[in-house]
Formats: sequence, structure tokens, C-alpha cells
Amino acid sequence: MSQSTARDNPSIPDVQGASDDRRIRIDQVGIRGIRHPVNIADDGDRAAQATVASVDMLVDLPAERKGTHMSRFVALLNELGDTLNLERFEYLLEEMCRRLEAKNGYIELRFPFFVRKIAPVSGVSSLMDYDVAFIGEYRSGVIETALRIVIPVTSLCPCSRDISEYGAHNQRSHITLTVRLTGALPIRALIDIAEKEASCQLFGLLKRTDEKFVTEQAYDNPKFVEDVVRDVAARLDSESNIAGYVAECENFESIHNHSAYAKISRNYPA
Repeated sequence: MSQSTARDNPSIPDVQGASDDRRIRIDQVGIRGIRHPVNIADDGDRAAQATVASVDMLVDLPAERKGTHMSRFVALLNELGDTLNLERFEYLLEEMCRRLEAKNGYIELRFPFFVRKIAPVSGVSSLMDYDVAFIGEYRSGVIETALRIVIPVTSLCPCSRDISEYGAHNQRSHITLTVRLTGALPIRALIDIAEKEASCQLFGLLKRTDEKFVTEQAYDNPKFVEDVVRDVAARLDSESNIAGYVAECENFESIHNHSAYAKISRNYPA
């Protein structure tokens, strides 16, 4: 039941707003996995990108209250408007806690983000997709937001290359960056940081000349999972607009039935 329905029809009881005699506080309650269209305004002079987000919106619930008003989450999301960036996301988080009368809140907004890429030799154009999330926590008036990006890349094993008479095993890898920003830093800039520290980046479309190029580039640039995460961390350390981060790399091994994984964390969480 919405707040407006109860207000417009005083004879209809507000069950969620009733007291609860169990007196047990709930850490998080709300909605998860609601899909909503958004336009993501990446910093820079590019136009906003239309996408569809999957959203979790959660608040705490005092021990004395029976339930939260679920419809308020949906109403607020529909009032958000077309264009979203991290600044607008912070407003969404703060306004959610105000409307739900909550001391603490959490929003995670996940969406696919597309980058047009040019193949290195043929110049053919194609789109690459990346999983991105805006993550926000509101704790007693203090807002912390983060940006998470999963960047698929290629890694090639230095050991395999050096001990083999020919060839080397390589695999697709995921570099995951979770960063707290103090200023503008485009999503594309973070993607670029990760891709440049891999053995080779990925493309949506390659011709045979491009396939030869990226295969040889990876062979000439072998990296262990430890190398990738250290090189990425060094790049992130040099960015003045990053207050803290978690850099992760997972190699989906081609000669093992397990992954290789490494992580470096700096000032995260705050």
C-alpha cells in the first residue's frame, strides 16, 4: 500500500506503519532486482548512454515498526528522471532514506555499459559490453558511494611461454575495479586503465589481421595474475580523483579446472 493511498483513504489501515511487539531490528529490508531504464551520463562530452539497470534498494527498520513501505522505493525510482550519474545517484540514496525514515540505507544499481572499439589493424568498429555498478551506503547522514566495473581481458602465462618450445597457454580474465571517487573520472578511463595493464584487450569484432595482431601482442606481453593486479594498482595509485579502491584479477585458467585470483585493496572501505 502506498503512502498516498492511506492518506487519501483514511479508512484503510496502514499495516506497515503499525508497531511490532517482537522488538527485533531489521538490518536491511526493501526491494531487489527491479529493472529500470536509465541514461548513464559518463563524465566527459559524450552523450548519455541508454541502458537498463537492475536495482537493489534497502533500508534498516527500527525494532518497533512492523514493516517498511515497499511502494515508496518504486515511486522514488520512477521519479528519478532519465539521466543518472554518481551525483544524481547520491541524491537517490539520501532521498530514499528520508522518505523511508531510515537511519541507514543501501542502493546497488547494476547495468551493462557499452564502448565502441576499433580493431587494431583492420579498423573495423564494434561494441564491447562491460558490467558496471553504482554502489551507495547511507549511514546516519554520511554517504559513501563507489563505482564497480568488470573488465574482460586476455592474459598469457609467462611461465608457459618461457618453458615451452612453442606456444603458451592464455585465457580470458576479469579485472574488477571498485573505486571511491573524489572527483570526475569517466567509466571509460577506468576501463582503459585495466585494459592497458592486461596481456591484451578484447574486441567485439576482429578480422584475421586483427586476430594475428592480438595473439602476438599477448605473447609479447605475458603476465601472471599477480602482475596484472600490481600494475593496475600502480595506475590507480597515481589517480588523484581516487580515494580508495579494490583491484581484483581472476584468470579463468585454460589448463586447469580452477581460476587464479589476486586482489589489492587501498583505503576501501573507508
